[in-house]
Amino acid sequence: MTTPRIRRRTHRFPSPLLLAALAIFIAAGQASPQATELQRDRTLSETIAAGDTARYTIDANENEFVLGEVNQISVDVTIRVMGPDGTRLGQFGGLGTGVERFGGRTSAEGTYTVQVFVAGDDEDAAGDYEITLLRHEDVATDPRRLADQMMARFDSPESPGAAVRVWRDGRTLYSKTYGMANLAYELPFESDTRTNIGSTSKQFTAFAIMLQAERGLLSLDDDIRTHIPELPEFDETIQVRHLITHTSGLREFLNLVRMTGRRLDHGDWIDRSELIDIVQRQPALQNAPGAEWNYNNTAFGLAATIVERTSGQDFHVFMQEHVFGPLGMTGSMVRPSNRHIVPNNSEGYTPGPDGYRQIGDLGGAVGAGSVYSTIEDLQTWVENYASPRVGTPESIKEMMTSYVLTDGEETGYGYGLFVDEQGGLRRVHHGGADVAHRSMLAYYPEINAGVTTQSNHAQFNSNMAFELAAAFFKDAMETEEEDEGGEGEADGEFDAEDYDPEAFDEYVGRYALDAAPTFILTFTREEDTFYTQATGQQRLEIVPTSDSTFRLLAVEASVTFLRGEDEEVEGLTMYQNGAEQHATRLGEDAPEEWEPTADDLADFAGRFFSDEIETFYTFSVEEGVLTMYQRRLGSRPLTPGEEDNFSGDGLSFVFERDRNREVIGFYLSNGRTRDVRFARVR
Repeated sequence: MTTPRIRRRTHRFPSPLLLAALAIFIAAGQASPQATELQRDRTLSETIAAGDTARYTIDANENEFVLGEVNQISVDVTIRVMGPDGTRLGQFGGLGTGVERFGGRTSAEGTYTVQVFVAGDDEDAAGDYEITLLRHEDVATDPRRLADQMMARFDSPESPGAAVRVWRDGRTLYSKTYGMANLAYELPFESDTRTNIGSTSKQFTAFAIMLQAERGLLSLDDDIRTHIPELPEFDETIQVRHLITHTSGLREFLNLVRMTGRRLDHGDWIDRSELIDIVQRQPALQNAPGAEWNYNNTAFGLAATIVERTSGQDFHVFMQEHVFGPLGMTGSMVRPSNRHIVPNNSEGYTPGPDGYRQIGDLGGAVGAGSVYSTIEDLQTWVENYASPRVGTPESIKEMMTSYVLTDGEETGYGYGLFVDEQGGLRRVHHGGADVAHRSMLAYYPEINAGVTTQSNHAQFNSNMAFELAAAFFKDAMETEEEDEGGEGEADGEFDAEDYDPEAFDEYVGRYALDAAPTFILTFTREEDTFYTQATGQQRLEIVPTSDSTFRLLAVEASVTFLRGEDEEVEGLTMYQNGAEQHATRLGEDAPEEWEPTADDLADFAGRFFSDEIETFYTFSVEEGVLTMYQRRLGSRPLTPGEEDNFSGDGLSFVFERDRNREVIGFYLSNGRTRDVRFARVR
């Protein structure tokens, strides 16, 4: 197969207005045709009941910034923003009480409509709210003012906050914080606030591995069992380098423990020691080491263990003595567990029905995450890439080189770092998403510049770092570029209004995630509206941000379609929460639609058990629908796919039959973890 490549066209990254807060899709009921014009700094007090929709209008020119807020006094509402042409641009909600902000950049001249309706399905819900238009102004041309506009939604004493820092050639160009680090104690976000950077931590773990390799205490070619001998001996050897390139073939532990019903996002405990136990119980590798890229937190947890075994120090002690201390990163530390105290930290918050909820950190994340750092320290860290005081230039260069799979295809990922380009510049970056914290760190080595964004708000879009980079480093980035056919874009900006809907037809089809082939993304077009639907999930509207990139309206995610050497579309890359997943286009002949009969569904009813994860699943037929039950996950209706395949709630079930056509088990997949076998309990 040819190596996928992106057709190079300049485009603008998604603006905050076009980023929805949550995947909330609720019918708004019968709406009144009347609409009220919103005027700046004028608060409107309203009453609303379930089934009603209140409409407000904002007359705006192209490329203006709008910010509004709704104070949910006694009713939980959802806010939907519609463009002049009736296209839904964004949806905001999830916070059941208090102030919810909405807004961003306008894409065209005309009248924008803000719809407000009661959230949820309580037919008796009703109450009062207030709506205010806080700002309506031109989108800033000065990158500093633009940053303020982009962060305005989080710049409130009632909201979790955010932080931004931009630097170039050793000089800080911009550094500012917004909102609150701690709502309970009313502590504002500051530049020295320690924040959980989630998977942005992976580069630190890879760097620690490289330090140990420089000292001759390990080799990247080592069998990982050399350092962790209690791991099982699989058919093929996993090398240390496979751990830090996401190519090991191991189960992904966060996905795996969710299959057992453990809810890490609800505070369920997991200890680091369980990672070894999980690997010991894995019957076979999911792929040959080095043959497939599959984002994997288990591997980075084991990498941290190897650092400990080769140094004789706990990982957090090693990092302090050999990395943070020598670099003067006084605000950085590894949190050994989610029970350890982090001084001067930001708490993570997610919107809930009764206000913001403080939900803590993931357990067992050392190596894959668990680094707390500041925007100041992350600048120091990246400057060490440019002029190493710790580590060698050779090691850093190797970290920033895309790993090549055994079939010769590049992964776009080095050692703990994504490697790609933006605006003609080489870009090295990694995002992070713990339960509620969000982070992005981007480095542009050709101009010795970087950007970092951090937040303790679960709805924060950390990819805004890329848009900030485009603004601050505009002089160094390409703003006008021609594709291979010679058709250029005059001003370097992509206008979604000019996108030809029929051009989307070449993307219509089915794409299977490489890391989970039974997880299919299906793309369709209905006139001038485009959709994607994942296996077992709702259909979501998407909008173009260039001729080959699209963003989802209801979740923080985007896709880039990829072409082969013959210019045919052969796959895509999905970006979400700082991570990337590749999907391969399937043949045009879709499998025959399967509509199981009542007798078919009855075949799957029963109880099943997995020896690997020691978990039961029970299936029953309820009102003509196959329903899954698990003690902690509860009941979930399943959607049929191909014959004997079902999906729901992010899980994919492939049932197994014996020679007599009796259902004897199934294989369960969940994104990065796949084919966990369950057998029918007789």
